[in-house]
Amino acid sequence: MDANPVTFSNHKDVFSGLRKYNSPLWDIIIIGGGITGAGVLREAVRRGYRCLLLEQQDFSWGSSSRSSKMIHGGLRYLAAGDWRLTRESLTERERLLKELPGLVERIDYYLTLKRGQRPGRLAVGLLLALYDWIAKITNRQFVVADALIAHFSGLTSTRLIGAYRYTDAMTDDCRLVLRLLQESMADGGYALNYTPVEDLLIENAMVTGVVLTDPETQAPLNVRAHVVVNATGAWADHLRNRINPEKRIRPLRGSHLVIAAERAPVKDVLAFFHHQDNRGVYIYPWEGRTVIGTTDLDHNAPLHHEPCISQDEVEYLCAGFNSQFRDEPLKRSDIISTWAGVRPVIGADHTKNPSKERRDHAIWQDQGLVTVSGGKLTTFRPIALDIFKTIGQRHPAPSRQSLPPMFGVPNVAPDRLIPNAPAWGQILLGRYGPHAEKLVGIARDHELTPLSGSNFCLAECRWAARHESIQHLDDLLLRRTRLGLLLPDAGAEIFPEIEKICSEELGWSLPQWTHERERYQAIYQRYYSLPTEFHDNAET
Repeated sequence: MDANPVTFSNHKDVFSGLRKYNSPLWDIIIIGGGITGAGVLREAVRRGYRCLLLEQQDFSWGSSSRSSKMIHGGLRYLAAGDWRLTRESLTERERLLKELPGLVERIDYYLTLKRGQRPGRLAVGLLLALYDWIAKITNRQFVVADALIAHFSGLTSTRLIGAYRYTDAMTDDCRLVLRLLQESMADGGYALNYTPVEDLLIENAMVTGVVLTDPETQAPLNVRAHVVVNATGAWADHLRNRINPEKRIRPLRGSHLVIAAERAPVKDVLAFFHHQDNRGVYIYPWEGRTVIGTTDLDHNAPLHHEPCISQDEVEYLCAGFNSQFRDEPLKRSDIISTWAGVRPVIGADHTKNPSKERRDHAIWQDQGLVTVSGGKLTTFRPIALDIFKTIGQRHPAPSRQSLPPMFGVPNVAPDRLIPNAPAWGQILLGRYGPHAEKLVGIARDHELTPLSGSNFCLAECRWAARHESIQHLDDLLLRRTRLGLLLPDAGAEIFPEIEKICSEELGWSLPQWTHERERYQAIYQRYYSLPTEFHDNAET
């Protein structure tokens, strides 16, 4: 079962190998295909472990496709005295900026200050000075009100003193996960989506593997490993509770609105304290659109259902936006799409303010099962390193003279990849690394042109369909690309082109395309659109 350096692991080939070799012993099986699982896989493969990652839904289907897309240290963590998490996050931010240009990009944040607001200018200034000192950079400045209003067109001047400008970074969380998986498989790792773990394999009171369902025979298939890692995020308790009844995860929901860039043409991040609860809220550019987020509240719905924004959350975010841009309140027609993600926060005390919960990670060992949860998008690498401090005690890494780099280096410059648009070339290099040149090579006429002002093109859809384990249409339009979030009506305008690509690359018949389109549109309407009860009357 040699890994293909381009195509994601083939389900049929992997299961054929599992049958042929009578459940070969893996070094590590990782359950969960989000940022934590992908980070553990990457570090495992770099160390020479033989690894298999299993995801019950699609890669990054859960929290890792629904974050705020921020690679940041977290000012509020520093304000709460969590120096270790802030330092770790800022170190990783600078590392990712260096290693993944085009996928992780520095951006300016403007934290507004108003008369009577707490914290005030002095406290915020001192906090940002410490933030820069930890990151070993100097990139902060106080901006007076007139200059801020000139920079953010339409910004209200009510009680506005100005803003502190500082720096953090943005990314596409899905593409970050996929880049990690791509690099892992190029170095010999395996990753399967839509492969649920039916049970843990327990022998002599120790977890020795997992039980899968053979897709060909529908019979149970035991797959053994020296170590099983539970990296299922908000679902971590569900798997861990099969051997330990303890509850440690507090699922918290964060929701976002997507609007046209023309509706709020921001080039940087506007950060402010919401007038209703003094929580930090952001208005920021992302993939050619403007995003408003986020909320922070307990998520009590079943985790096997996709999370979705509530009416109260829509009104809260609209009220926040309207408090900053009062000339024209947001209307239902302004909102292109929504998304809601569930954060796996460590803490079972539901009486505590959700925004006061710590965002660090925790690791537990139970009868050989290693469970990890919590943490942030930014800190996937330190989380993985902590996992290997635990794993290495029981199963040391195979000897290896040197570790391969975390991310492969492209062999073409942005201005050579897309000569007339080097910035666009850099984005493709960030997303696909050494494979960007191959992606450009398979593109047909006009397929490299970004669609409707977004930062995605049809060539990426073709590449994903051919090489990135697409099982359903929502995989393609909500995760491999984000076109379903960025284009009106879930991207209906490009359905004819997408149908052709799916026919050519996936072999979908017309009935199959029709079924997938209807399924995708139902998912979008239920989980990525506005609640049906939302009206243009959000409190301001």
